[in-house]
Amino acid sequence: MVMQRGGCVYIVTNKLNKVLYTGVTSDIIGRIWEHKNKVYPNSFTSRYNCNKLVYYLFYQHIEEAIDAEKLIKGGSREYKKQLINSLNPEWKDLYEDLIKE
Repeated sequence: MVMQRGGCVYIVTNKLNKVLYTGVTSDIIGRIWEHKNKVYPNSFTSRYNCNKLVYYLFYQHIEEAIDAEKLIKGGSREYKKQLINSLNPEWKDLYEDLIKE
């Protein structure tokens, strides 16, 4: 039997909310920490300073999170903004709240 593992789709942006990056992970806290600390200096998020977590949604299975990521990435910027506004209208960094939980 294969162990099912949950996943999370997320969107990070830069300080001025100009650049949006959508990703998927099974370790949201660790992954956002990597973005904030530019662990991968040549990555898109490092180059554009995308280290502010403005949206995330957990899924029971990583495959569901991957499907959601594809849907979000395929959507328009307006669609992504609507997703963010639905859960985080102030576009505040959700990372601090996440590590407190």
